Amino acid sequence: MKTKITLLIAVVCLAFNFGAAQSNEEDMNTLSIFVEYAKAKNYDAAYQPWMELRQRNPRFNRAIYVYGEDILEDKIEKSQGSEKVTYLNDLVKLWEERGTYFANKTPKGEYMAKACQLMYDNRSALKKTDAQLYQCFDEAYKADKSTFTNPKSLYTYFSLMVDLYDAGQQPAQALFDKYDDVFEKIEDEVSNYSDNLNKLVAKEDGGTALTRKEKSYKKYYESYLSAYDQISGSIDSKLGERANCATLIPLYNKDFDQNNQNAVWLQRAAGRMSAKECTDDPLFFKLVNAYHNLSPSANSAYYLGILKDKEGNSSEALKFYEQALGLETDNFKKSKLYERIGDKLKNKGSYGKARNYYSQALSLNPSNGRPHLKIAAMYNSSANNCGTDNFSKRAVFWLAAQEAAKAGRVDPNLKSAAAQTATSYNAKAPQRSEIFSGGRAGETIRVGCWIQRSVKVPNL
Repeated sequence: MKTKITLLIAVVCLAFNFGAAQSNEEDMNTLSIFVEYAKAKNYDAAYQPWMELRQRNPRFNRAIYVYGEDILEDKIEKSQGSEKVTYLNDLVKLWEERGTYFANKTPKGEYMAKACQLMYDNRSALKKTDAQLYQCFDEAYKADKSTFTNPKSLYTYFSLMVDLYDAGQQPAQALFDKYDDVFEKIEDEVSNYSDNLNKLVAKEDGGTALTRKEKSYKKYYESYLSAYDQISGSIDSKLGERANCATLIPLYNKDFDQNNQNAVWLQRAAGRMSAKECTDDPLFFKLVNAYHNLSPSANSAYYLGILKDKEGNSSEALKFYEQALGLETDNFKKSKLYERIGDKLKNKGSYGKARNYYSQALSLNPSNGRPHLKIAAMYNSSANNCGTDNFSKRAVFWLAAQEAAKAGRVDPNLKSAAAQTATSYNAKAPQRSEIFSGGRAGETIRVGCWIQRSVKVPNL
């Protein structure tokens, strides 16, 4: 038993970067006792020795806080009423103490947001108001935005702002500013995770198998991207009609004169009006021109392209869109621009050009499956115009199905939708009986018109 405890002490010290030479025997023994219990999930037995060491020597070892979190969460789960409140408050206190004694291992934004989320999830028991909770999240965000990354907490932060706005406790401008803050933060995180995921996707596409560690990382990146995708939709749903043109136009008109030299305000206002399709109003023209004159950027050039499109000047619009691409230096943002321009061309029926832009978007962000689905949709729409006979026209649906399937392979968020779409396209392609009767199995069909691709008839 003595050998086992000695070994455990050595493991804990190595794991938490703490040498035995720096400790005293009593603290080391207490540490080993509660860690052994905690590892076995016997949290009730771990509680007393853990609390003794926490109170006696709180800076002794980071294990006090790592295992202490598990111990207190177990107590919270098993308790009710005032006892539960005591443990909830103690967990918040524990995170504060961790920040005091192990600041380098306790990112402020992450742990402050964890405390706020705990209070929000137990707001009834803790008797916390929306205003108090919002202030908690706001302080965490302002203290350390870089590590305030938890998707659930970002959503809660914004959701509380909406609730305060609805209650008349926050003005519209504060609501829209917070939407932009949170949405931009989500985009930054999505960009980072996408960049990491794209490297692994490229390795797989190149025919190299991922290592076990890389597979684990891939799953981790995909799970976070999925979470961010979900909360992005939830944030937009929560904002809802509060940010419609009827609200935005008078607000931005009122504040334009005092903000016409504020590039951030102009960019956000133009972006919000573009997103909500308020681009027909003269205010959008004022915002875009003021923004471009003050701070020419990829965004301002893109908005100028929108104005030219509104005028019916497609060639000039495309010049501004290309200018936007040239000004954008971030690959993730450039990929989004390529996709947006592709969308505009697709909506105009310029499928060949649209595919080129979608392909560029994919080259910069291969883990985004949306462009694959959009290319597939264009193939689907063109089937009747891109073949010489019924069979070859319907063969286009195989191309569409293959493209749709790619979306599911690279983008877990689209796996289900991509599979359903591919199935529907395959159902419209020539069936086995037609392939057999025509003797077409294994034949390569060249698809003409704008598609200019080849597709192989399935073997029976």
